[in-house]
Amino acid sequence: MRLSIIPKSSGFTNSDDYPKMSHLFLFSFELAPSLTTMTTEQDECMGSVKGQLAKLFEVSLKITVPNEPDVEPLVAACNGKFGDYQCNNAMGLWSKIKGKGAQFRGPPAVGEAIKSNLPTSGMIESCSVAGPGFVNIVLSKNWMAKSIQKMLVEGIDKWAPLPPVKTAVVDFSSPNIAKEMHVGHLRSTIIGDTLARMLEFSKVKVLRRNHVGDWGTQFGMLIEFLFEMFPNFEDATETAIGDLQAFYKASKQRFDADPAFKERAQKAVVRLQGGEDKYRRAWAQICEISRNEFHKVYQRLRVHLEEKGESFYNPYIPGVIEALTKQGLVEESKGARVIFIEGINIPLIVVKSDGGFNYASTDLAALWYRLNEEKADWIIYLTDVGQQQHFDLFFKAAKRAGWLPHGDSSYPKATHVGFGLVLGEDGKRFRTRNTEVVRLVDLLDEAKSRSKDALIERGKGEEWTEEEIESTAEAVGYGAVKYADLKNNRLTNYTFNFDQMLNDKGNTAVYLLYAHARICSIIRRSGKDLEELKNKGRLVLGHKDERDLGLHLLQFAEVVEEACTNLLPNVLCDYLYNLSETFSKFYSNPECKVDKLGRLSGRIWKRVDCYYVKQLRWLCENASVSWESHLFTRFDIL
Repeated sequence: MRLSIIPKSSGFTNSDDYPKMSHLFLFSFELAPSLTTMTTEQDECMGSVKGQLAKLFEVSLKITVPNEPDVEPLVAACNGKFGDYQCNNAMGLWSKIKGKGAQFRGPPAVGEAIKSNLPTSGMIESCSVAGPGFVNIVLSKNWMAKSIQKMLVEGIDKWAPLPPVKTAVVDFSSPNIAKEMHVGHLRSTIIGDTLARMLEFSKVKVLRRNHVGDWGTQFGMLIEFLFEMFPNFEDATETAIGDLQAFYKASKQRFDADPAFKERAQKAVVRLQGGEDKYRRAWAQICEISRNEFHKVYQRLRVHLEEKGESFYNPYIPGVIEALTKQGLVEESKGARVIFIEGINIPLIVVKSDGGFNYASTDLAALWYRLNEEKADWIIYLTDVGQQQHFDLFFKAAKRAGWLPHGDSSYPKATHVGFGLVLGEDGKRFRTRNTEVVRLVDLLDEAKSRSKDALIERGKGEEWTEEEIESTAEAVGYGAVKYADLKNNRLTNYTFNFDQMLNDKGNTAVYLLYAHARICSIIRRSGKDLEELKNKGRLVLGHKDERDLGLHLLQFAEVVEEACTNLLPNVLCDYLYNLSETFSKFYSNPECKVDKLGRLSGRIWKRVDCYYVKQLRWLCENASVSWESHLFTRFDIL
């Protein structure tokens, strides 16, 4: 853990050094290609079906309307009634070309021309035009089978999208020192970890940053209260201090009620910021106790972060403000120093009227550091939607300074990922009965406890060891909490309900883990050599349910791409649930010949099942669902 206030790597020893960095504010902006633009490497590894079809339609559109350059193919998956995919360019093109002497007589004719000009491709079995020019594509079953085989042999990671980003910072969780992590930190921590996993899968170097609140005037009262309660403060431990939240409240009450204590606390802030050793050591002690408490949550959730809190960026603030002032961006207003944004009445305050710094000051310094020192192409911030206005002002100030390009399609860029509230059964913000916020570690332990009770009720206590019960209860309990959050669109509120989360039916983590257990059981009982099947077996998609499952597997790449582009984990969760449902339909169909002893026979080889397991395992891991390997050998539920 980092304890020093001034980072060793900064190279700056005083504010006089900061003007030298102003040249680093200039960036060469690069237009970001769409994530659907595949590289040569991605072409060799197939890429998404949607992306490959888009390339074919791009060729057709250039032939069909040669005088309309830069027409982007509008390709989307469809419900299967008319085909597997659909190109929807005809109506839009007709509105552009009618009246220009075009040879077509309406959208259907444009659609027919697009269809006729499609290059020959082994991936297309048939093509038709419906309605106002929709071009429907049915994929070749042979091509689908070969593609699935290629995916299985070469590995699922070869289907990862390749975004035009080398390094991304994901700023998430970010609790305050000396305060307990509560349910309000749940969404930031879970969603942030999942977005980081998704980008890491997409070959992006991800810097997982925990921007903890470890600096500010509140540390004066905390330090003075620590001195009073523990004269030998370095002997104070989390056990001695007890509840951090109670410790913070008690120090605040003392600060508000005792003028002498308040004066000492204010002086303590000055001494801390001046680097006085005793106060620095007390500050470090409080931070370390908090970190130990945070670690309990991160350990349960299997979340990894690197801490770079407010104190880390504090030494950079004077130089950043000075450089912005020299650019003419910082102005005096009512005793404060602010940056005005065109079209917005509220300015961004960067220095308070008392001369102190604030969140905006720290955020600007952190952004400068991430762009210049960490060379990030994409900086992603996760907070609740209530902070949207702050980030709008902050990003626009950075664009005024020339740190970020003005368009949203160029890099480097900064994105605020907002999320809604966690609600209780009463529809209000989730709290305990005495109106206190719910401690996150207690919430997670309750999920584990309920999961354990359910396992014992099913008789697993007699069949399994205590260690297996504990680890399975953790996997199911923690995974249920995480998935219940992730399956919802992050912008919406959701109601926290243990019974729904731990239900083994419907779109829940428990259902998905059971689905995985079922397929693992089939594979285990089959007695087949999976490596031999991978390399010598032949996949046949003869039945409709076989083909439906194959098509869903092939859509994996474009789903991951969509989830990464829009930073929406629920897109992955929807895919995961639908994948399980599609497999269940295939599994239950007697014509597909998967019998209750877990043997496979007939037309379809084990290959579909093997690949299904690979996708389900990857998706569970990257949707941050807890994973225990023995869980799936123990849950024989056929």
